[in-house]
Amino acid sequence: MLRETRRRHGLTQKQLAVRARTSQAAVSRIERDVVSPSVATLAELLRLMNEELVLEAREVDWGHDVTLIRQNLELDIAARLDQCAATADFVRRLHDRSAA
Repeated sequence: MLRETRRRHGLTQKQLAVRARTSQAAVSRIERDVVSPSVATLAELLRLMNEELVLEAREVDWGHDVTLIRQNLELDIAARLDQCAATADFVRRLHDRSAA
């Protein structure tokens, strides 16, 4: 991210280092993933190029139907067991048909 931003602004590593009052080698180590800067350091380096670091949390889509999971969790134990038995019967019938 730092390298792309620096290049987009037409700066060399040395020019960014001068702005940040650090060495060109320090900027290089960050860009090559040799060191991992703190969020504050990365934010400051970006700020020096008039950029803002934005961190956000997003819900992960694991590919599960959350609505269906919630509905199943609302079922009592007997209903869940009936549902499992029905699914097992369905799978057994599919298996028998494919074996025939």
